Amino acid sequence: MDTRQLRAFCEVVERKSFSQAAERLGVTQPAVSLQVRALEKRLGTQLLDRSGRRVEPTEAGAKLYRSAQRLLALEEEVVNELADDATGELAGTLEIGASTGPGGVVLSTLLCRFAERHLQLHVALSVFDTQSVVERVADRTLELGVVGAAPRHRGVEYEPFLRDTVVLICPPGHPFAGRTVTLDDLRQENLILMQDGAGVRQMVEEALRRAGTRLRDLDVRIELGLQESVAHAVRAGYGVTFISRTSVEADLAAGSLVEARVEGLDLEREILLVRATGRTETRAARAFVEFARETLP
Repeated sequence: MDTRQLRAFCEVVERKSFSQAAERLGVTQPAVSLQVRALEKRLGTQLLDRSGRRVEPTEAGAKLYRSAQRLLALEEEVVNELADDATGELAGTLEIGASTGPGGVVLSTLLCRFAERHLQLHVALSVFDTQSVVERVADRTLELGVVGAAPRHRGVEYEPFLRDTVVLICPPGHPFAGRTVTLDDLRQENLILMQDGAGVRQMVEEALRRAGTRLRDLDVRIELGLQESVAHAVRAGYGVTFISRTSVEADLAAGSLVEARVEGLDLEREILLVRATGRTETRAARAFVEFARETLP
């Protein structure tokens, strides 16, 4: 069976669109249509329902999709096993995604050091919120992801990568500076949050629930998207925020931000490595994970 036809078919199923599948494969839309029609002709059955606004698999198409995923994974495994026999330098592109916490400091430095060892390899780091990273790893746009929370998704697998601490930060001279405060104290303060879907936010919401409090019980007036945005607002004196400690270590050392702790909140977390379920990793991905495990404390 022609794996090019299977790959085109799977991309259409996953994106529910011929045009988006063509864009992902780097070919024209007519070329994708021809591949799918040829596959339907060979199997003697309709695989896709094209009557609605979105393309959906028929019953036969859904069965083929599951089998095709296994076949394509096996093909990728065979190719990678052959590549593993090569003794040359790593080459090509390693695409990694990260949420703003690990992506901001730890991972960016780690990737730069890794790239210095492999000069023929192009390393690309994309930073999104946690949910977006997981979805891009699941649809194989990214090979690996590094995130601070583990939203449920059947298309990915998680494994521990490194430890991190989330802290409450405030500007110098703030009443919370250097103290351990209570949840009642926190209710009286303007709390700045990252956007919904950020790993730090999910972790804080879960810790508050365990402590018998909900996020809506606090004075959240400002949501500013990603990590650097909230840190900048705190430096400017507009409130306090929860944030990954590694991302603000330079500010804490310089005294431009000050750490506080909240009584009753356990904010230690595991930063997680995300892989697509069933995907065989490339030599570059395997080398990076091994390098990270050797380098990180």
